Amino acid sequence: MRTMLVERPGMFSTLQDTGRLGHQQYGVSVNGPMDEWSHRAANALVGNPEDAAVLECTLNGPRLSFSEHTLIALCGAPMNVTADGQPVPYGQAVLLRRGVVLDIGARTAGARLYLAVRGGLAPEPVLGSRSTNVRAGFGGFHGRPLRKGDHVPLSAQRRTAPALPIERRMVQSGLPMLSALPVDVSPPARPAGLLRVIPGPHWQAFTAAARADFESRQYQVTPQSDRMGIRLQGPALMLEQSMELVSEATVFGTVQVPPDGQPIVLMADRQSAGGYPKIGYVASADLPLLAQAMPGDGLRFETVTQADAENAWRDFEERLQHLRHAAARALES
Repeated sequence: MRTMLVERPGMFSTLQDTGRLGHQQYGVSVNGPMDEWSHRAANALVGNPEDAAVLECTLNGPRLSFSEHTLIALCGAPMNVTADGQPVPYGQAVLLRRGVVLDIGARTAGARLYLAVRGGLAPEPVLGSRSTNVRAGFGGFHGRPLRKGDHVPLSAQRRTAPALPIERRMVQSGLPMLSALPVDVSPPARPAGLLRVIPGPHWQAFTAAARADFESRQYQVTPQSDRMGIRLQGPALMLEQSMELVSEATVFGTVQVPPDGQPIVLMADRQSAGGYPKIGYVASADLPLLAQAMPGDGLRFETVTQADAENAWRDFEERLQHLRHAAARALES
């Protein structure tokens, strides 16, 4: 069995695929990657299907080695990454020789790095997903972040599949790693810290001053933020009058406002239902930008129409499609 050995776990390293869909009615969180762009881009670079499980590393990463030659890719937050002491490039597939130590150090920007392995990380799925639900203690690798000494199973190599050019070069080389051609993995350009938001069902229930503040004032990410929600601090968003709401299903990017008026953007590990007023929804195309925000970072909101948000998502998908084609060409070169 191909395995990944964890020699140092990093601060918070969990397995995530595209999420545990279809179970929210039972109170089961979706989970999945915080930064969908980086998750999907990393999988594309190594030729994986989009739903393959990758490793999400928060703030700093683990020290790892592999039982066989292994093709990897890194996307997301830049961190100091080396293989046997040599810098490992981002935005391209990298073949590591068996036993070479991959050391993912501290972040230099952003919050989360994604490590994809060709074939995917492959513990047994739970409820159809390999994403880690830390609060419930299931999925991923034993339902928890990685620990020192873990042997994480990888998908078995297809013995009948022809070797990639980079794999053939590794056989002839004594180097600890080889890199494929680089690919542009940058997401569609956006102004730093500016998030597009669709007004929510309770938009008109907030005061005119609250709506104006939400559209024009800056909010800061607080240290209480996590995979469940990004908690913000700024001008309080007050209702015209108190409301009693029936809890309903939550979605990634919902901007809820609790009684203190400080907004919370629900993220990958959000609860399955919530009853706070919803002032808006962050456009799906901008959620990766939010996922990389650090405590103290300033954020602003720009209200857009549903059509604007859908067009932004179309651009997002088209750029990913170009990335997938470029990554496939790079692997065959």
